[in-house]
Amino acid sequence: MKFSRADRSRLAEWWFTVDHVLLYAILVIVAAGLVLSIAASPAVALKKGLAQYYFVERHVFFSAAGLAIMLAVSLLGPASVRRLAVVVLAIAMAGLVAVYFMGEEINGARRWLSIQGHSIQPSEFAKPAFVVVSAWLLAESRRRPDMPAWTLAMALFVIFAGLLVVQPDVGQTMLVTLVWMTMLFVSGVALTGAAIVAVAGAVGLYAAYIYFPHVAQRIDRFINPQTGDFSQGDRAIRSFIEGGFLGRGPGEGTIKTSLPDAHTDYIFAVVAEEYGALACLVLLLLFAFVVLRALRHAESEPDVATRLGIVGLALMFGFQALINMGVNTGLLPAKGMTLPFLSAGGSSMLAISLTLGMLLALTRRRPDADRLKKPRLTPNLPSLSTSNEPRK
Repeated sequence: MKFSRADRSRLAEWWFTVDHVLLYAILVIVAAGLVLSIAASPAVALKKGLAQYYFVERHVFFSAAGLAIMLAVSLLGPASVRRLAVVVLAIAMAGLVAVYFMGEEINGARRWLSIQGHSIQPSEFAKPAFVVVSAWLLAESRRRPDMPAWTLAMALFVIFAGLLVVQPDVGQTMLVTLVWMTMLFVSGVALTGAAIVAVAGAVGLYAAYIYFPHVAQRIDRFINPQTGDFSQGDRAIRSFIEGGFLGRGPGEGTIKTSLPDAHTDYIFAVVAEEYGALACLVLLLLFAFVVLRALRHAESEPDVATRLGIVGLALMFGFQALINMGVNTGLLPAKGMTLPFLSAGGSSMLAISLTLGMLLALTRRRPDADRLKKPRLTPNLPSLSTSNEPRK
């Protein structure tokens, strides 16, 4: 793609201000997801009685749609990103309420709305919008102490977390809480307030262990693994042993045939068996690079709301990938969380694309305030002499 510096179009302005390195790193992850979908999805599709490349075709479709969303959102300025976040958050929160009453129950949880035969998970779209709106509220609480922005930010978090808990979706609740607490710390909130939120989070986790049997079972099994238990987590760990450092080769994996979620939550295990630990490390470095590159932008960003938005969106993307990888490697209790751009799933793919579209928009280079001032309509002319001195 080539543009002239004299080109004043919206697309040319975007091209000269977007972080090309960050954009290319994201595109590499998307391309890796397409390749790995071919490795992991066919076996699951055949097992479910579907066409062999059913999930591959869906992955290609949602990847293309996601890229269109990401690039379109990245054209926006910070103010437009915040307005978009408010609209998306309002719709997604309404969807979360609707899920409670008419949601499709799968494996004991109500997280999806069925619309014309398509399942949509509103919580996925609420996450990036929640981050951007919370960043603005936290920034306003510092800039305008007379505005109840801190109270609104806290109320928004409590409502969002509460709607996630009643689904129940403890994993997403923990992810949102972790990101929000980090944003609180970066925003400069008093340590007392941050400590109260941390204690509340710990109490909430303990309550989830007490009142949700599936959470207790996963945590108990993580602390005291049972010998001979052939759960998905055990098979995923075995895939790292079978794959070794370089893997068994593309298409040579066998454990994926016994993993019901090989194309979604456990695709990282398929990568380990067929492409080896080396490929897993490369993926880990790619995700880490995107996060660190974004945080580097946040470090030099003068606007507090934009800085907090960058931090929250980058950490939401990075923590989700880290949790998925931790579950696959047995470092964390089992949790149904997708690996961004690699796992199958329409809602997840589109929501991650929205997340990174906002991230690209907020990290674009913007001129300083002085350079934004319009030039004078007339040049600065020397003042005319009003003295009576004769001209020489």
